[in-house]
Amino acid sequence: MSLIQMLVKEMKQEAQTTRKMLERVPNDKYDWQPHPKSMTIRQLTTHIAELPTWVSLALATDGLDFATNPYSPVTINNTTELMDLFERSLAEGETALSQATDEQLEPMWTLRHGDTILSKTTRGEMIRMSFSQIVHHRAQLGVFLRLLDIPIPGSYGPSADDSGF
Repeated sequence: MSLIQMLVKEMKQEAQTTRKMLERVPNDKYDWQPHPKSMTIRQLTTHIAELPTWVSLALATDGLDFATNPYSPVTINNTTELMDLFERSLAEGETALSQATDEQLEPMWTLRHGDTILSKTTRGEMIRMSFSQIVHHRAQLGVFLRLLDIPIPGSYGPSADDSGF
């Protein structure tokens, strides 16, 4: 199995879990946040839903400079819009990845803010980092939902909310 095939398989597997988590967000909780330093659920879920586009970004560019390309998230107001954003982002990332070659994973990719280098990795490593970011922020969302008494779906096995656990 090629590296691309393994990454596509992983992306699809993680998307199933991410989809189950995002679907749980109630429409009346998008402005909720557990702490003033925390993101709101809207900010967090929008970021999660947009992260699959980092795969196509990593494959199509040599890097990203936040100083010249400030982050401007899509505005979502409900779970239908959230799921639509996630599915569009996933399709974009998955299409770019499935059309790539293993050799395209090798060039360096730089994440920066002006002269400050935040990360310098291969394109393949940046793709893996974007997958890790999805998992990381999905776990944050799980904590947010738990604090709101919303049942959490299992990720890599059953959760405490799954029947029979």
